[in-house]
Amino acid sequence: MRKTLPYAALAALLLTATPLAAHHSFAVYFDEAKTITVTGEVTEFHFRNPHGTIGLTTTEAEGQEAGEVWKAETNAPVILRRRGWAPDSLKAGDIVTVTGWPARDGTNYMRMQQVTHADGTPIGTAAFTPQDD
Repeated sequence: MRKTLPYAALAALLLTATPLAAHHSFAVYFDEAKTITVTGEVTEFHFRNPHGTIGLTTTEAEGQEAGEVWKAETNAPVILRRRGWAPDSLKAGDIVTVTGWPARDGTNYMRMQQVTHADGTPIGTAAFTPQDD
């Protein structure tokens, strides 16, 4: 009995720890104290759980080199829908400007705050906040 007790305790710990690790914290990956803006051509848009993604290749803009590849993480589809988004809100070839919070590791990755079409029209009804997850 005593030899199985440590294994039972370890199993209980692992079973309770796994769900806690299932969802990451916004603050771990993104710097909510900063915002960046990237303009480019949409290469892909995935409207799926747990978070969607927008892939784009930059066009020439101040502070950017043309041809940089960026990825923006969106909210979950249920939250996007509440804000006026749909699976066809973005299509490959669309020119958009994405504003968001940059990745802490300096990679070309961000958490989307707002997206606008080339003519300045916003996609959706409101900008997102870090708490909108």
